[in-house]
Amino acid sequence: MRILFTGGGTGGHIFPIVSIARDMRRLYSKNDLEFFYLGPKEEFSLIMLQQEDFKIKTIVGGKIRRYFSIKNFVDVLFKIPLGVVQSFFIILKIKPSLIFSKGGSGSIAVTFCARLLKIPLFIHESDVAPGLSNRVSSKWAKKIFVSFPKTEYFDPKKTILVGNPIRKELIEGDTEKARELLGLTFEKPIILFCGGSQGAEAINDFVLNILNILLEDFEIIHITGTGNFEQVQAESQVAADKDLRKYYHPINFADEKKMKHVYKVADLIISRSGAGSIFEIAAAGKPSILVPLPTAAADHQAKNAYVYAEAGAAIVIEQANLTKNFFMEKLQYLFLHPEVLEKMQNEALRFSKPLAGKAIAREILEYLMLQ
Repeated sequence: MRILFTGGGTGGHIFPIVSIARDMRRLYSKNDLEFFYLGPKEEFSLIMLQQEDFKIKTIVGGKIRRYFSIKNFVDVLFKIPLGVVQSFFIILKIKPSLIFSKGGSGSIAVTFCARLLKIPLFIHESDVAPGLSNRVSSKWAKKIFVSFPKTEYFDPKKTILVGNPIRKELIEGDTEKARELLGLTFEKPIILFCGGSQGAEAINDFVLNILNILLEDFEIIHITGTGNFEQVQAESQVAADKDLRKYYHPINFADEKKMKHVYKVADLIISRSGAGSIFEIAAAGKPSILVPLPTAAADHQAKNAYVYAEAGAAIVIEQANLTKNFFMEKLQYLFLHPEVLEKMQNEALRFSKPLAGKAIAREILEYLMLQ
């Protein structure tokens, strides 16, 4: 039984695939289950999926941008057609029982071949506003899994609300392990800042601008992004008073083994609002302030954030409004009203769907068993 996965190659596409694959292995005890991945060559995805025992094939990935660019002509006329041809012959060789797509650039070539070769296609959409690849692929997909109850565009007859698959290991953190890894003092409430894979610089700059003020009342864990770490670390030495520096803990990237301990100890999380981040925060049961990435395609991060905030689990601050006074006012209000933080925590857990990966895995297995 061969399952072929495809997706754009970023963490938002790959982490849910990992979650689904792990749950399929938990649910299916026989040894005839094989996982393949076909998509653009992205170092991050290759490393992650190799660790999960996927057999990986790569294709040329084309992208249709939502703005004028000469690259669109190159991708539409050359890269995407080449990706379709490559996918066609690779899929013929693999002969998968089912293809599962997480969307994103590069996946459309694979899903189009699923249509040509009449292979069952399931897709999952993480965001309230679906990406172009999933909007197109949904027309011939047999099942469409969605994360948010107000997901736009799709045919409701084929749509199943499951949430966004997360790795369940992320909610198994340990307080003492976090202390050991980060050198935490636990003398003050702990705030986690994370900028995500895109748009981290604006969050980093904001943290550095108000770092001294923050450290007077809070202990800060700051995920800076790999490419920004050295600069942020150097600037923090200037921005923070010497006697406050012990309360500041910058890290470049938190893998699964570290991130679960970070989530465990955070009292409040400041984050972008990609679906992956929102559903991880929700599963961890943490109050949050979401700062949508203003350049996100179709404004999907803002739409995600406001749907989540409607549940009472988060506060949304648009990046244009992310100023020192406005932010500190919100922060002080929350920590002066612990009952509000507790309510946000409860609503986060209520919104979370930690069994999303298992639900998708079961749907795939049940469908294949009936064939």
